[in-house]
Amino acid sequence: MTSTIQASPILSQPPPLIPRDTLLGNPERANPHIAPDGERLAWLAPDEHDVLQVWVQTIGRHDARAVTADKSRGIQSYGWGYDSKTILYAQDAAGDENFHLFAVDLDSDNVRDLTPWQGVRAEFVASNPKFPERILVALNLRDRKLMDVYRVDLRSGAVELDTKNPGDVAGWLADDDMIVRAAIVVTPDGGTEIRIRESAASAWRTLMKAGMEDNLAALDFTKDGKSLFLSTSIGTDTARLVRHDVASGKETDIAHSDGADLSDAMIQPTRHVVQAAAFDPGRTHWTVVDPSIQADFDAIAKIADGDFNVADRDLADETWLVSFSSDRAPKRYYSWDRASKKATFLFSVQPKLDDAPLAPMKPVDFTARDGMKINGYLTLPVGVPVKNLPLVLAVHGGPWARDSWGLNPYIQLLANRGYAVLQINFRGSTGFGKKYLHAGDREWGLTMQSDLTDGVKWAVDAGIADRKRVAIFGGSYGGYAALAGAAFTPDLYRCAIDECGPSNLFTLLASIPPYWGVMRSIFDTRVGNPADPKDKELLTAASPLFSADKIKIPMLIGQGANDPRVKQAEAEQIVEAIAKHHGNAVYVLYTDEGHGFVRPENRLDFTARLEKFLADNLGGRYEPMNGDRMPGSTAKVRIVGASPL
Repeated sequence: MTSTIQASPILSQPPPLIPRDTLLGNPERANPHIAPDGERLAWLAPDEHDVLQVWVQTIGRHDARAVTADKSRGIQSYGWGYDSKTILYAQDAAGDENFHLFAVDLDSDNVRDLTPWQGVRAEFVASNPKFPERILVALNLRDRKLMDVYRVDLRSGAVELDTKNPGDVAGWLADDDMIVRAAIVVTPDGGTEIRIRESAASAWRTLMKAGMEDNLAALDFTKDGKSLFLSTSIGTDTARLVRHDVASGKETDIAHSDGADLSDAMIQPTRHVVQAAAFDPGRTHWTVVDPSIQADFDAIAKIADGDFNVADRDLADETWLVSFSSDRAPKRYYSWDRASKKATFLFSVQPKLDDAPLAPMKPVDFTARDGMKINGYLTLPVGVPVKNLPLVLAVHGGPWARDSWGLNPYIQLLANRGYAVLQINFRGSTGFGKKYLHAGDREWGLTMQSDLTDGVKWAVDAGIADRKRVAIFGGSYGGYAALAGAAFTPDLYRCAIDECGPSNLFTLLASIPPYWGVMRSIFDTRVGNPADPKDKELLTAASPLFSADKIKIPMLIGQGANDPRVKQAEAEQIVEAIAKHHGNAVYVLYTDEGHGFVRPENRLDFTARLEKFLADNLGGRYEPMNGDRMPGSTAKVRIVGASPL
């Protein structure tokens, strides 16, 4: 274990319950962006109906106003147009992930749907200050399976085909002249190919290829368009940042860490030079590449505790917006004046948490049964002796993702209710090198799952966890892991909570969104190929549905009716199987949600049920929910062999 586990000072009584809506409700403010001309600031904040909107204020004035009027889900993603008078934001319909791109004209307050086609998904590709009234957007308008690139005029709303997808391109990259010059392809063996062209009229050619065992991503062109900045693990275990000359193929290393993959690259958006690179073995560490920002980074690091990030900047590069993340404080934002080297505090995302009894998150590691070192994080309840605690194993989604250090509202809620919380970056997680990632290939339900089992054993053997009071909880892949834990290790867990997790890998792989088709080989190589008879046994054994007769612990299952990734049928079939085998489950369907619960009414509703479910099974504390559902929630509840929560 990399860190010594220490308890917080023992309190005479447990700390007060942190209200559920303080942790998991809408933020008071979040995600600020500065206008390119530096004159206005935008951010997300709830309106009088508690729906997240974009707000805009002139810097130095008190004229803040909401410039959007979303009626239900709230806006999650937005940004400025380079004309400094347009706000662009994405929104889907009830979680279907067919995002439309909207534009708000701040002069007239008119809102235009720039991509108004039903069932079509919009993905932002590029914008450029040299063309302030134009953006590039990928749309599956011509073919639902393929994302072509279109030019969109912000003033007229005109949409014109720019670059046609030949049938296998998964991503696009434009140069400083807004010409699409790089295409990213997932090859049939699950690897990556980068294609390049010299101009919009030129033919595409293969620049480089990587096998499925390597990471390869194109990040940006240099200003002159003659080189690409790449994240690549070719020749190394961890992904490093390099500059690749398009003509000669010569590569120059820019930044590298033996302990972690490149996690972020800070690239100056108009000069197109790398300024810094981030690596995250457990906490984020920045390597400064551009000497012109060294003084900025040195001074910013002293502003506050936590890990910082440059979240945005104006076009003149005179003002930065800087965020600080911590495990025991809400994210805080500052405005950074580069000339004076002075910071101005903007806001805390959730100031009600500023003085709350939050719990520290500690990086830990343990050795799996086959000798592999596994990384994770442990969060312990405040003021409680570290001995035989009820434990919640919280499993991240993806699975090709990772847990990171910082404030996680679900983890804090669980710790506040009295649980030790273990998060494991099981093999197959990203961030720790390609050997770590690909050790999880075709290991769903096998070593990926046994890493979780071994993590629980580590916590029990260390005296941290009570082996009779362990729960497993997760969303997406984490939901799958919760179902797999209940089915494959039925004596390990006291209860399990699945949010939007697949139960049958055959039906999961048969129903992926059409625009994921160009990435299908990744699933075939890393999970298993349903079309290959040799993989039938592998996928059957890894599907919790076919072992539902072994599920004998209480289950809480949450699902969005419009989920395009993990369809409603994934939840319905496991609930039916549990009922058939006389099991015990509470199934909650949210009729206006997709993959995860975006509306705070639904998020709080499911969390309230989760709290009570854990309290009933592990003995922790909980905040009661008044009534049978949270006001405004669309929850539809089915009880199988259990009493209502």
